[in-house]
Amino acid sequence: MARKPNHRLLLLSLLLLCQAPVCSSGPLPLILNTWPFRNAAVAAWRTLASGGSALDAVESGCAACEQEQCDGTVGFGGSPDESGETTLDAMIMDGTTMNVGAVGDLRRIKNAIGVARKVLEHTTHTLLAGESATKFAESMGFINEDLSTNASCALHSDWLAWNCQPNYWRNVIPDASKYCGPYKPPSILKRDGSTYKETGDSYGHDTIGMVVIHKMGNIAAGTSTNGIKFKIPGRIGDSPIPGSGAYADDTAGAAAATGDGDILMRFLPSYQAVEYMRRGEDPTTACRKVISRIQKYFPNFFGAVVCANVTGSYAHPSFKAFQDQPVPLLIGEASAGEDTQPSDQSSSLGYENIKITVAMTAYV
Repeated sequence: MARKPNHRLLLLSLLLLCQAPVCSSGPLPLILNTWPFRNAAVAAWRTLASGGSALDAVESGCAACEQEQCDGTVGFGGSPDESGETTLDAMIMDGTTMNVGAVGDLRRIKNAIGVARKVLEHTTHTLLAGESATKFAESMGFINEDLSTNASCALHSDWLAWNCQPNYWRNVIPDASKYCGPYKPPSILKRDGSTYKETGDSYGHDTIGMVVIHKMGNIAAGTSTNGIKFKIPGRIGDSPIPGSGAYADDTAGAAAATGDGDILMRFLPSYQAVEYMRRGEDPTTACRKVISRIQKYFPNFFGAVVCANVTGSYAHPSFKAFQDQPVPLLIGEASAGEDTQPSDQSSSLGYENIKITVAMTAYV
């Protein structure tokens, strides 16, 4: 999921809803998601409040973001690929059974997280992709419909007018830094020695990654995204890859990632963070170790991992920010009986009050 940074938000905000006033180590349940997608967390909380499972909450939270087209980087109508088509990636994982369902390069189906849930429940597979994933979705009752909007078509037209800049090609002819394709490899391929190509513009990647810990200790995690803008058709990022986009294990905790998916999937950061927590590391240390490992190889890496352990303790995000500016951390606290101003959504959540506060994250 890609966008240019702005003054409102550079990389990552955390939205948390938890039952205790102090979320970092309070009692369960806990809902944690990347970016300030408040309505996604509220939808997940409502699901828990109505008796739903952690898996149900992850699905409803990510689905809310898909419907709202969160930041244009989740759901339909955003991030067109080189051909102008919007495609979706999503994944959902049950930390009790270790079962996973995921879809990549899903076309013409709006509810990607819902299709991923069907993969989990009705197949013995983990990941379905492309047109075959669409056919599976149709067999499960999902509607085949165009995911393009006027906004996504305009983005694609502007990109073509700018000679297809930025793009994700290298070592091809014509020169991908100046011209549109089609591209082909030169007769003698000269490797430039680099392992990562900057696109010229700085883009964030606003996947929604969600972690839910049920009051009974069951853990689930999930992701949903429409990928990076102007990607090469067929590209699948880290979001639907178990252990990369997200990972959950009732015996250790859960993590979710956001950022440059082509880099993230090479390191399986969510899995690694959970394994660090299994060994006794606190969530903040686990997140920082994961990001530090990536930055060893890619100093300009742009992304973050969020972590929560089985007690409900969670990590501040770890990241490489643009221009070394701090990133806001959005925390929502749902509590019963406190003498605070009621929120407009408190009654539907089964709590009298919800407080939203903003903190600033620390750098790695």
